[in-house]
Amino acid sequence: MNHYWKPFLALLLFLAFATHSVFAQQPPPPKEQLLWQKLDATVHGENQKLDGVMGVAILDLSSGHLLTLNADEVFPTASSIKIAILAGFYHEVQQGKLHFDDPYTLQSSDLVGGSGIATAFTPGVTKLALRDVAALMISVSDNSMTNVLIDRVGMDNVNALLDSLGLTQIRLRRKMVDIHAAAEGRENVATPREMALLLEALYRGKVLNKQLTDDYFHLLSVNKASYIPRDLPEDVRVANEPGELEGVRTDSGIVFAGNRPFAISVMTSYVRSEREAGDAIARISLAAWQMFDRLSRSSPYGRVVSSRDSCSP
Repeated sequence: MNHYWKPFLALLLFLAFATHSVFAQQPPPPKEQLLWQKLDATVHGENQKLDGVMGVAILDLSSGHLLTLNADEVFPTASSIKIAILAGFYHEVQQGKLHFDDPYTLQSSDLVGGSGIATAFTPGVTKLALRDVAALMISVSDNSMTNVLIDRVGMDNVNALLDSLGLTQIRLRRKMVDIHAAAEGRENVATPREMALLLEALYRGKVLNKQLTDDYFHLLSVNKASYIPRDLPEDVRVANEPGELEGVRTDSGIVFAGNRPFAISVMTSYVRSEREAGDAIARISLAAWQMFDRLSRSSPYGRVVSSRDSCSP
């Protein structure tokens, strides 16, 4: 290639990328943008009130618009890392390396702190399919079942999947309740932005085929005690996984708000009161749902259409 063409081609590539970036970040319509500004004010208000550090990413899965606060800071994930572990498991199933009905027999050596329901099972007797192991990991956040799944899937395979999606800040570095690893700095970590992007990639079918994608979110939507759905109406579907450590509260998931679903990740650390951190996550989630629910039922002019309007002129 003639060297005189190289600067010209570089300029074309720059302009193409710049055009794509601007298009991808187009703001919402003016009135809708005002709602986003109010949500942003709510998020910042919660951040100011919290005695600790907070990161937030709220991603509109319809428009791609993203609200962020400290979204590129790295936080401990606690059990929210199970979203990535579950994705790694389903990816291995899709590749035929694992199967949902692969058998597993509980062993005494598998039981760790935070095992929950697994401690009620009989070691050497209780047999489960791997998908049942995954269900216990997600539905009751059982740490023993999580470690069994990590052994089957492999930490390296989970991280390789994340790398393939360009998500280099989400890292699975240790098993659950491995205090020695945590003391050495091998913490499971992520940023709020990358957690939201992982959920988006899964939602858009960039990781799994349609059947497995549907099943993935079916499992992740199992009702559980957590912050994102806590103050939402009971009939709102939420696919999420919370996390709790001393000084840390997190929750990440997708809220299916009518035809305006959104991904949300709120992560906190250094918190003086874990209860206040959990309350802050719940309030941010509620504020986000209230906005997206209205948008899902509104005309372009902002009229909210619902059943109670059926007799109105």
